[in-house]
Amino acid sequence: MIDDNPWIFTASDLKQHTYCARIFYYRTCLPDVRPITYKMQASSAIHETEPKRAVRRSLDILGAAEGRRLFDVSVQSAGLRLSGQIDEVIETPHELIPVDYKLAQREGEHFKLQLTAYALLLEETYSRPVKRGFLYLIPKRKAVEVAITPRLRKNVHAALNEMWKIAAGERMPPATDWRQRCADCEFRRFCNDV
Repeated sequence: MIDDNPWIFTASDLKQHTYCARIFYYRTCLPDVRPITYKMQASSAIHETEPKRAVRRSLDILGAAEGRRLFDVSVQSAGLRLSGQIDEVIETPHELIPVDYKLAQREGEHFKLQLTAYALLLEETYSRPVKRGFLYLIPKRKAVEVAITPRLRKNVHAALNEMWKIAAGERMPPATDWRQRCADCEFRRFCNDV
């Protein structure tokens, strides 16, 4: 832990906030009420087995001819007050490349912001720039390259500011505009307005 302050967020918190700010609110302000869904259990199980599969994959799928693979890399930033555990980091002579495994069919904005948060954490931890990362979509066995752009970096900082306001004020944010996300949400029964 960076210090005794309990308000250290994770890159997963950032992802959840971007997907639906209420999920972040429930997890932060009401931490003892989180139901565990089948999808959450399946994702945890996949994250246990996927590194074994990743070792057998060529780095070519990630656009790197050579490099050292590091798995379950823990990073944190006192400046961002953020921490995370990166599924895989490819270390080449020229760059660090975060790889985030996803049990998803496509790359959503919330996944891109989580990957960008990992890039920022890697940059601070290793004092090396991170220009790109990959979302590895497990069901498709496909790696999607994500450029770590100034826009994504700015959006990470904006999301972190919003997260601080929600946590400090303990105020429930509005529901997501994408109501189809509510259908499978573990907190659906808590939201009376969706």
